[in-house]
Amino acid sequence: MYKLIINGKSIEAPDGATILETARRAGIRIPTLCFLEKREPIGACRVCLVEVAGARTLMAACSTPVTNGMDIKTNSPRVRAARRQVVELLLSEHDGNCQICDRNQDCELQALASELGIREIAYEGEKAKAKIDDSTPALVRDNSKCIKCRRCVTVCSQVQGVGALHPQGRGFDTVIGPAFTLNLDGVACVQCGQCAAVCPVGAISERSHVEAVWKALEDPKKTVIVQTAPAIRAALGECFGCEPGTRVTGKMTAALRQLGFNGVFDTNFTADLTIMEEGTELLTRLKKALVDGEKVPLPMFTSCSPGWINFAEYYYPEFLPNLSTCKSPQQMFGAVAKTYYAQKIGVKPEDMTVVSIMPCTAKKFECQREEMNDSGARDVDYVLTTRELGRMIKEAGIDFMSLEDEKMDAPLGLGSGAADIFANTGGVMEAALRTAYEIVTGRQLPMENLHVKPVAGLEGIKEASVVITGTVPAWSFLEGVEVKLAVAHGLANVRRLLESIKRGEKSYHFIEIMTCPGGCIGGGGQPRMTDDSVRLKRIGAIYSEDESKALRKSHENDAVQQLYKEFLGAPLGEKSHHLLHTHYKHKPAL
Repeated sequence: MYKLIINGKSIEAPDGATILETARRAGIRIPTLCFLEKREPIGACRVCLVEVAGARTLMAACSTPVTNGMDIKTNSPRVRAARRQVVELLLSEHDGNCQICDRNQDCELQALASELGIREIAYEGEKAKAKIDDSTPALVRDNSKCIKCRRCVTVCSQVQGVGALHPQGRGFDTVIGPAFTLNLDGVACVQCGQCAAVCPVGAISERSHVEAVWKALEDPKKTVIVQTAPAIRAALGECFGCEPGTRVTGKMTAALRQLGFNGVFDTNFTADLTIMEEGTELLTRLKKALVDGEKVPLPMFTSCSPGWINFAEYYYPEFLPNLSTCKSPQQMFGAVAKTYYAQKIGVKPEDMTVVSIMPCTAKKFECQREEMNDSGARDVDYVLTTRELGRMIKEAGIDFMSLEDEKMDAPLGLGSGAADIFANTGGVMEAALRTAYEIVTGRQLPMENLHVKPVAGLEGIKEASVVITGTVPAWSFLEGVEVKLAVAHGLANVRRLLESIKRGEKSYHFIEIMTCPGGCIGGGGQPRMTDDSVRLKRIGAIYSEDESKALRKSHENDAVQQLYKEFLGAPLGEKSHHLLHTHYKHKPAL
């Protein structure tokens, strides 16, 4: 441990720690526009400059390791003047259009300029040339707003392992984007939106569906219903000043009703439905492999994360047969809403508009896939991110924090606690085990409070196994079988896992994959900035939501059982196969 001084305060820090990390642990704020947690610092923005006694120049706190006896000032006149000049230079070439930018009041550059007391543009210079890339269903890029911090490059290459974005050119002419300055639709972009989530300005954002949703809500000929993903209830409050991890399920429901939706439902309903279909699919594959001796695609992978589906289609087509054929809960909801529910209320599918509130930008891409129209119309019409819903509520003048809690509508508004934890990495696995184990053995999963702790937490790749004992007669072939499980989140971790399987180093029966770090609670459409402290608070809120419910297993959801009785028949039956399942195909990586 080194002993050092920061702003006159004695502090200890371990060997290898940087000034920025040490200051943050001590509760001392140093601003930065390029730093990303747990990633190699690049010192690109120079906003985190600090003064170190004896050093000739100011030092970048993010990339300077501490040494014993260091005396550091983070807010001296020299530091403040340097930071101010750095931000003034960034503003001189930043074509921000703050008045109409969707990052207005949610922009790190704007906030820093205000904090440093910058009231005029000190350097009038050439602005970056605007190039709007709206080539994809999920994301929009505006190079004129880019400050070349390279956060998007870091998250795309190091966290997601995709590498769709790169710095090109030198100096003022540097451009951050796809290779050869192509548009995003010309490269293998999985549409996860993590670039938009870490961008400090408005250079990358989600493609907005807000105006389309307002138009649908104002159309008297349309029945407009909404579904809300479980991750939203643990993050939407942040748009209104709440601490991360504040549960706002009831207020969210009330706000959606005030916005004018004809039905307010829960994606949890079809998350439970997904468990019924996916669990049956897994058990069917195991039976074919262990009893019938068939060569079936194992391990089976979850298929609820559309960024992961894109990643597999681009980079690992050999694993496409291993994907569960289940559509995601979002798409299952649309298919059920425009058939079963539409029939119940006497509305034609073409006269119904289904809106999703999702933590994920890739869901905007998913709803437009050609496979997603088995209801006879497009299953899901529009997707709003958590951030977009927050803006709509504010635009409508709704005082969110004063709303009384309300409950979602029946029948598609009932979901179990198992469906809630779909929001977290490891949650789909745990939900599946709660149901599959009970079906096979007739007993409750023998885990503390139903939680499968080996698959919880933020470790990138997690493993677990369950030895099946005491099976009911129909599943006796599983007696004594050790079912091997794995969970991965963040696509760079997924790549590591898949490569280990290809090399024959690892073998599993069932694998849960989540595109974004932490799962859906860390999705590309969630309130910014999301780091591990925020992820853990949201995860805690989701587990609390689960534990607060009397209904905590998907197969015990009476509304789902009624859906099978009245409409679908049975899991993997003819009708459910048509409406709720699909297949994917290889997309050559460009």
